[in-house]
Amino acid sequence: MNQLAEIQRPGDESEQEFAFGTADFERTRQLIYQRAGISLHDGKRAMVYSRLSRRLRETGHRSFAEYLRWLENGAGESEWQEFINCLTTNLTSFFREEHHFHALTEALQAHPAGKPVRLWCNAASTGEEPYSLAMVLSEVLGTGGSWKLMCSDIDTKVLATAQRGVYSADARGLSPERLRRHFMRGTGPNAGFIRVKPELARLVEFRQFNLMATSWSLGEPFDMVFCRNVMIYFDHATQRKVLERIHGVMRPGGLLFVGHSENFTDSRDLFQLRGKTIYQRS
Repeated sequence: MNQLAEIQRPGDESEQEFAFGTADFERTRQLIYQRAGISLHDGKRAMVYSRLSRRLRETGHRSFAEYLRWLENGAGESEWQEFINCLTTNLTSFFREEHHFHALTEALQAHPAGKPVRLWCNAASTGEEPYSLAMVLSEVLGTGGSWKLMCSDIDTKVLATAQRGVYSADARGLSPERLRRHFMRGTGPNAGFIRVKPELARLVEFRQFNLMATSWSLGEPFDMVFCRNVMIYFDHATQRKVLERIHGVMRPGGLLFVGHSENFTDSRDLFQLRGKTIYQRS
């Protein structure tokens, strides 16, 4: 989950298909904050209307107030997931913020020989970042099982795209060498698309995970965590809570990679800045 969509503001409420008052927007803000930790400011009202109005059409509700009451009073977990999916949009590409992948290569090369590496990407989105990480891991450490890559996201729809591993052949960020080495080109009706090779795809574990979950049962501690462009949607208190939990699932000295606009120097008791948007677990 990397970025919430920005769209134009719809017309005044008299022109809207569904009733959507200030109370509806405030309730939506409260619910997405409680469920996903996302803090929506007033400028997101148009986005909320546009995104959630699709759910009203699909579920047959005539107003946001009616839909929100249904959501809270028995719609079920599947609709809560649809609600979350509607309010998260993903902006990503292969090898985005390229300096992180150079730093990852150096860290892997310095890792003690023979000691397995565990890495968590917790904003998997549509898969470009996970597969970028997998490419670097396989290029530096090989594919013989000396590393484990777990990738998660709160949005189930983008995870389904990630698991398919199919992208446009002109996807940004891929060198000709990496295209040849790690992807298959589509032919016939699949021309214009590429697919991650099975030998790389099988090394990536995808799972749905909510950073607001009370239980973080994620197995052995991680050596590295990529949590990029997620915290910008959390308020300060939620950022701190998530950082504390990430700290708790990492090995001492492990590296945390964050987004270009994220800064956690006020949490020096947890992480120390070690490079451009790269922190080390204290």
